Amino acid sequence: MTAQSLAQKLIARAAGQASVRFGEIVTCRVDLAMFHDSSGPRRLKPMLEELGATIWDKSRVVLVMDHYVPERDEAARRIVRIARDWAREQQLPHVYDSQGICHVVVPQHGHIRPGLFCVGGDSHSPTGGAFGAYMFGIGSTEMLGVVVTGEIWLRVPQTIAMHWSGRLAAGVCAKDMMLSMIARFGMNGADYQAVEFTGDAVRALSMQERMTLCNMSAELGAQTGLVAPDDVTWQWLRETGVAPLPGDGDAMDWASDPSSFDVQHDFDAAALSPQLAAPHSPAHGVPLAAHADTRIDVAYIGACTGAKLDDLRFAAQVLKGRRVASGVQFLVAPASLKDRAQAEAEGTMQILTDAGAVVLPSACGACAGYGDSFAEGQTVISSTARNFKGRMGPPSTQVYLGSAYTVAASALRGRITDPREVLA
Repeated sequence: MTAQSLAQKLIARAAGQASVRFGEIVTCRVDLAMFHDSSGPRRLKPMLEELGATIWDKSRVVLVMDHYVPERDEAARRIVRIARDWAREQQLPHVYDSQGICHVVVPQHGHIRPGLFCVGGDSHSPTGGAFGAYMFGIGSTEMLGVVVTGEIWLRVPQTIAMHWSGRLAAGVCAKDMMLSMIARFGMNGADYQAVEFTGDAVRALSMQERMTLCNMSAELGAQTGLVAPDDVTWQWLRETGVAPLPGDGDAMDWASDPSSFDVQHDFDAAALSPQLAAPHSPAHGVPLAAHADTRIDVAYIGACTGAKLDDLRFAAQVLKGRRVASGVQFLVAPASLKDRAQAEAEGTMQILTDAGAVVLPSACGACAGYGDSFAEGQTVISSTARNFKGRMGPPSTQVYLGSAYTVAASALRGRITDPREVLA
């Protein structure tokens, strides 16, 4: 049998085959189907009713209310009401209402583990690949097919290895890694491919930092992002209350074979400096120094990409004992209630609020352009994944992307700032 990448092994398991080859079209059994209030019931309900069809396995469906909550207007109330009513009608066992953002809430409640094949009704669904699961985003019509049959066809992709050697410097994190890769390859640089993040620098990352890598594989155009599971993965799952199941095997069972990558790109983590993506694309990435001293109006820490517990801790490292600059609006929307509670228990949230943070609900918020958004002509530094024109405010709003370290340092000085200057 030819060498198989992790992506191929996961697909082969789901397809009931010993192996798969690039370009082969296979039908895969789905272990988990996740959708949210925007992508789910309001679209699926009428299609299911028209077909007279039912859900193939309710125990494998997860619904998260995160985009339109808290409801800000009648349109949002209608969308969320459809989701809540449908969840009750269907007696769905896994519903998370206003608990945080789906890509963070779903793994925190034990739904993702190594070896699974999962789909999500959201473009950032590859986040689940951080756990050694094959997970990718699909549209509503594809989701209808999954919900009815429990299966989906797939063209086996190539695997691109992004190999990071060395160790990241203090004040540099996974977000900087991603912005540098997206700048280098563009938003279609891994079109429909599987991207696996490898190397010592990746192994040294926490679970949530690995989630950031896989999350933003969507901005590379990849179908999925993957990190092979290891002791870090299983330790996080155990702490979350997810015990290994019979057949899981140990983490080493889910790893790419030697020489199985179609392409490999090499990076030196030690040489990486804080990165920034200028308006209006995540692909407009450059070393932060290129835009240092640009004045800002708003500093925003939010979204599945940039407001997990680790991100909140990064910001607190920068801001401990300090106050943000006068005239800067510093907004923090923790990615989940669980992360917020932990941050409160350990004093991280207190540091942020003492520094002047206004704490927003744990929801998609400004990142998705629902409810919270920014004003005409404002300049924003944000820890989110995307900064497309008009996404987070009027077309005149200028949004720069950076890490939570960078957002906090910029809030402190009122201008785009290298966090290493403050941490030093």
